[in-house]
Amino acid sequence: MKSDVLIIGGGIQGCATAYHLARQGVSVTVVEKDYVARHASGVNAGGVRLLGRDMAEVPLSKASMEMWQTLDDDLGLETGFRRQSIINIAADDQDMATLRTRETKMHAEGYTHERIIDQAELRERLPQVNPSCVGGVISELDGYAIPYKATSAFRLAAERHGARIIEGEELISLRRLGSSWLAQGSRNRYEADTVVNCAGAWADRIALMIGDNVPLSHAAPMLMITTRVPHFASPVVGAVSRQLSFKQFENGTVLIGGGAKGFADRAKNQTRLDYAKLASAARTTADFFPIMRQASINRMWAGLEAYMPDNLPVIGPAENADRAFHAFGFSAHGFQMGPIVGQVLADLILNGQSRFGLSAFRINRYDRKVL
Repeated sequence: MKSDVLIIGGGIQGCATAYHLARQGVSVTVVEKDYVARHASGVNAGGVRLLGRDMAEVPLSKASMEMWQTLDDDLGLETGFRRQSIINIAADDQDMATLRTRETKMHAEGYTHERIIDQAELRERLPQVNPSCVGGVISELDGYAIPYKATSAFRLAAERHGARIIEGEELISLRRLGSSWLAQGSRNRYEADTVVNCAGAWADRIALMIGDNVPLSHAAPMLMITTRVPHFASPVVGAVSRQLSFKQFENGTVLIGGGAKGFADRAKNQTRLDYAKLASAARTTADFFPIMRQASINRMWAGLEAYMPDNLPVIGPAENADRAFHAFGFSAHGFQMGPIVGQVLADLILNGQSRFGLSAFRINRYDRKVL
């Protein structure tokens, strides 16, 4: 099979890249070893979060947030996006001091999308919050989407523009021959002018085939969802200094995250849950919201996610090969950035440049420097 661009990985980054390329007339093939949105892009918490971003990510995240506001209309499909705001709760005065320090830094860079709220406003927006909590910070544009639905929307929109999505196709080998990339899958052979590595927790293996070495690790962030409880929280909720993350859906169920990690077995394509950590996450949620002591857990799961040592992704061209690009290592916060990452990669592939500075995300940022 021959195409202009071969994308490896059918998560939100790969499908968004396919969409942005295909809508400009580029022939695109996406190969996914399992099925689209099988891993991190389909089983994450769905947070569409600008709040609390690393400073290096803010420009990309802001642009992506603008895209999320109209994404359903742009794709012609539902992503499940709801603009509900996100609040990170300050449990004590030390948390508030942390927020004021960050606010000073943000304002110095010209960013005003994060706003500190006092205890009274916190109680107004979250009446069931523990009365001991002293305030927090809010981002009004933020919210959540449904991960599988959003990733599938990019996939379907890409296919509508002519992209080919091939599931159950594991990449066995990849090499550069002349001006083309030749790839051998578990079933088919592929040829393309350009290759894009969006392989998530397996991206370091693809990077090695391209010629780049990267210190990628992987883990299994866990989530659980409750049975329906009376509505008590419209905003998505996090905490400044504790592992807390949850949202209440329109049907009354509550999705609880917070970053607790289970056991990841990449070789077997499997994860296992750590029930002690899940119990701790449930207790933390009940500490912040005593009403949650009435809730029953309905289901628990984990997905395989890729992590870089600095928790910043790799986005940009390969270091040691021509016509090769990377987008991986989003360290459990890449879902929100999917729309803009797809656009950035399309710009790099078609124009050789992006309007965003990408130096913080270069793949060789951990290479040893010869003095």
